[in-house]
Amino acid sequence: MKPPQFLLIGFPLAVLLVLIFVPFAGSFLAVLKRCGDVPSPGLLSFPKPGTTLALDFPQNDRLAAELFPRLDAIVRESGGRLYPAKDAHMSGEDFRRAYPAWRQVEALRDPALLSRFWRRVTA
Repeated sequence: MKPPQFLLIGFPLAVLLVLIFVPFAGSFLAVLKRCGDVPSPGLLSFPKPGTTLALDFPQNDRLAAELFPRLDAIVRESGGRLYPAKDAHMSGEDFRRAYPAWRQVEALRDPALLSRFWRRVTA
């Protein structure tokens, strides 16, 4: 049995919903990629089998309050996840759900090193 497509931004309906919201938000870059089926050995590696849609937005309070929660819900409901290396707002709950190996990384972390991102998503 073929494994289900794990679309990092969602199934076709989710992508359609995202594309409906995006033109009104001023996204100036969109990149659609297919990820292969080879599992990554990295504990917090982003790629999984499926499709990823990267969207860049200008940072502003309106988008953070209105658009991003909607997009995050689409990602969550479609079984997707955000890319931590390019994230500026991901919730800790979303990070911990999408990257369950975070505890292994935390166990290896030097206590003297703690970024704002890591504090935000692991608290």
